[in-house]
Amino acid sequence: MKFVIVFACLLALAYADSSTIVKEYNEVNPDGFKYVWETSDGTSVNQDGQLTDPHTLSVKGSYEYISKEGKTIKVTYTADENGYKPDIKQT
Repeated sequence: MKFVIVFACLLALAYADSSTIVKEYNEVNPDGFKYVWETSDGTSVNQDGQLTDPHTLSVKGSYEYISKEGKTIKVTYTADENGYKPDIKQT
């Protein structure tokens, strides 16, 4: 599950390599985390996670970017003991 989270973040960063961060928020606690950032090219990431028990992290979030074709791609997902469940929308 950690791989999926890292992959999602790296994917968003790949599309944001020529832009600057215009908004950033990070919060890390013993029982969970939350982070948000947006870039000047319209890429955004929002994710938070909570420990549901000592061995399980439940994560929900989304990321959005503009594809090379000019379409907005938004992925909303959850990741928990049941796996990674994305919902992808393109406009």
